[in-house]
Amino acid sequence: MPANLTPQYLEAEQAFKEAKTTAEKIAALEEMLAVIPKHKGTEKLQADIKRRLSKLREEGERKAKTGRQDPFLIERHGAGQVVLVGFPNSGKSAIVGALTRAKVTVAEYPFSTALPLAGMMQFEDIWIQLVDMPPVTEEEMPAGMSGALRNADALLIVVDVSSDDCLDQLEGVLRHLREKRILRDDCEMAAGVRGHTLTGCMVAATKIDLPRSRDNLEILKEYVPPALEMVPVSVASRENVETLRRRVFDLLGIIRIYTKVPGKPPDMGQPFVLKRGSSVVDMAAAVHRDFPSKLKSARIWGSARFDGQSVPRDYILHDRDIVELHV
Repeated sequence: MPANLTPQYLEAEQAFKEAKTTAEKIAALEEMLAVIPKHKGTEKLQADIKRRLSKLREEGERKAKTGRQDPFLIERHGAGQVVLVGFPNSGKSAIVGALTRAKVTVAEYPFSTALPLAGMMQFEDIWIQLVDMPPVTEEEMPAGMSGALRNADALLIVVDVSSDDCLDQLEGVLRHLREKRILRDDCEMAAGVRGHTLTGCMVAATKIDLPRSRDNLEILKEYVPPALEMVPVSVASRENVETLRRRVFDLLGIIRIYTKVPGKPPDMGQPFVLKRGSSVVDMAAAVHRDFPSKLKSARIWGSARFDGQSVPRDYILHDRDIVELHV
């Protein structure tokens, strides 16, 4: 039986051939496995991809055990991980320093960030991890960085709008992301494919307090893709810093859900963090893996028509809802 491989599969296969790092090879193989047509004619090819994936993953584990850990690998903490990417002196470190307690190096000279630096940003009652990556340039992205960008929950593209080459910065970052197949169109995001669409990215237009930045910002707005949100910000004057904090939370597409025991006040301490669009049964699974099968009913305070309303298992929850589960 012929394999009838799709153009999407052939592109992923070409990406594997061009991959230079273990992380890039794993990502390409995962994509190949996700998009390959599933029928008898591709069974041997699927098995070969799985074998190569297993071998590369074992290789990565061996390197980790021997201390040869990926310097770009930042363990995820908090409610989500947002990675900052941009050109030298675009303001990435300044943003991380303004929104977290991380001890960043903010310098006038380029390439002051040589390795990733993570900090925890507080948003109301949760924490979000921001990761400052080494800068990209017009010519290249640091080898090995694509895996960290691909695996992040969201990307914050940082552009210095006080610079007359701000449009080149944005186009350069987007080009790198597309060439590395980190940024994809919605139709390319098959199940199992790791990466981002434009809705999973946001632009931070920095240094808007400096001369020419307002004019450059208006020019940039004309070229930013409609699906890509842009937030103008100045760390020096603190303009829109808190707006950026809120928009980073929104970018992650998450909601906070609180629990309530029948007859007692709700627990408004540490919320459960779920993906936007999650249902009551998803919340039950987050509380305990056995709860979905035992769930009898639920009551909602917040988004329901009235407080304490009984709702079905497939009721879609909203940020800051309070849920009382009956099992």
